[in-house]
Amino acid sequence: MFRNTLTLSISLLGLILALTATGAAAEEYFTIEDGKLERPTGYREWVYVGTPLTPNDLNDGKAAFPEFHNVYIDPDSWAHWKKTGEFREGTILVKELVAVGSKAAVSGNGYFQGDFVGLEATIKSKKHFASEPGNWAYYSFSTPDLKSLTETAEKFPAASCNSCHAGAAADDFVFTQYYPVLREGKATGADAVGGTQSDLVREE
Repeated sequence: MFRNTLTLSISLLGLILALTATGAAAEEYFTIEDGKLERPTGYREWVYVGTPLTPNDLNDGKAAFPEFHNVYIDPDSWAHWKKTGEFREGTILVKELVAVGSKAAVSGNGYFQGDFVGLEATIKSKKHFASEPGNWAYYSFSTPDLKSLTETAEKFPAASCNSCHAGAAADDFVFTQYYPVLREGKATGADAVGGTQSDLVREE
């Protein structure tokens, strides 16, 4: 009887710890204090999902976002995405802005990355953004002159970002159609890690 009770107690303790850890994990990659997001660190160790570029050269010199955008997703959210095909509560995507540098290299003419010029982030959190569309909020740590970063950032008004994402993003306010890592990894489990046959085979 004692042994059964002890076993049950240990099992319950394990369950409580697991649930506690799950709840804590939802925010372990970002910190929001007094409504301000602290600048994320260590994101280059996360999962890299792609680098879109809409250069001025292809937009009559007036591109809204002329920089390279190196985008990373936190590891727990990537694990959830490749398992379920959904962005979990607490997902954070960080976008590192890089200026267009040289347009010529030994390999030929093209667009090559220059200097880092900014940092942005988007977070999905019902706890923090219950009234925002999709529970997503958007932040920028870039200074107006694109020469430094702020330590904290306040979220943009919903209308400035969410409307575009809501109307054009392929998955839950995220432009997954422009990120093959996310597109091919959606709910594909072990195949999402890269190098599998599914990465290469396409339907005719």
